[in-house]
Amino acid sequence: MFQSRVKLIVTGDDFGYCPRRNQGIVECFLAGAVSNVSLLVNGSAASDAAQLARRHKIPIGLHANLSEGSPVCKALENSSLLNEDGFFHGKMGFRTVLAKGLLKMSEVKQELWAQVDLFQELTGHLPHHMDGHQHVHVLPEVRHVFAQVLEEYGIRYTRVPIEPGLHSCAWIEPPLMDFYLGVERDSLDTVDVFTRHGIRWVDIYIGLSTMGKSMSVSNIQSAIDSAVLALTTKKNSHRTPFPPQDQQPRTVTVELMVHPGYPTLPPVGGCGEGPDDFSQSWERLHELQTLMKPELQNYYKTRNIQLCAFKDL
Repeated sequence: MFQSRVKLIVTGDDFGYCPRRNQGIVECFLAGAVSNVSLLVNGSAASDAAQLARRHKIPIGLHANLSEGSPVCKALENSSLLNEDGFFHGKMGFRTVLAKGLLKMSEVKQELWAQVDLFQELTGHLPHHMDGHQHVHVLPEVRHVFAQVLEEYGIRYTRVPIEPGLHSCAWIEPPLMDFYLGVERDSLDTVDVFTRHGIRWVDIYIGLSTMGKSMSVSNIQSAIDSAVLALTTKKNSHRTPFPPQDQQPRTVTVELMVHPGYPTLPPVGGCGEGPDDFSQSWERLHELQTLMKPELQNYYKTRNIQLCAFKDL
């Protein structure tokens, strides 16, 4: 039992990517395994996802997408955000083009505006939170535009993917770890920017060390237990991802990022250019099955962990 009260947000990312992803996420929500979702408004099944969220009263935020598929803003069909095929540059391609100074931040802002507006059109309300698909929202330059858009719309919560204990996760393969450590560096540099704009996030983020084949009940338990212990005993050695006044909270807030679902079956799915390997992987089903396991639910009860959503904070 934790000394502090723990509120856990289990966020199902990529809602709207395809009907089978939607089905899996909804099943997880109805089973109490997911408590919050993040919608890709340019996903092929975004409208269906929004209807499902409304029908089942699923708390929903925006998974802002600048890296996969097609833009929402039609005025950007010939912009710096797109490659020669007319699609976003991709997870690594976006980072490469950004590093070369070839992305126009005015176009980034246009697309973010369009995605928030489409979210409102689909759901009937503003996002309860807004994060970035493939963590693009913490990248240099983009982070400033992202923060401005959140402040303009009054969206209070985002995600800062700094994961306690990440450096000691020996099971993560070196190329993936290199990417994760890059995300961490970008996130650390983003903290001050988001703070200046009055944007908030949870005390503890988890999700990189438990993604896909790395997800297990024991890994989730260990990640939560060690992170909460480190926070509450002030043994966290790296720079804290939350404002100083929240360093000893009576209630510790945690977000667990997950990607459950049934594997996408081509040609259905995607964000405009068809489904990617990530969506078709058996690892989506593995996450769904792991999150549904009774021993994980029992762990939450034993530790007095309350599942909630960003709108409940």
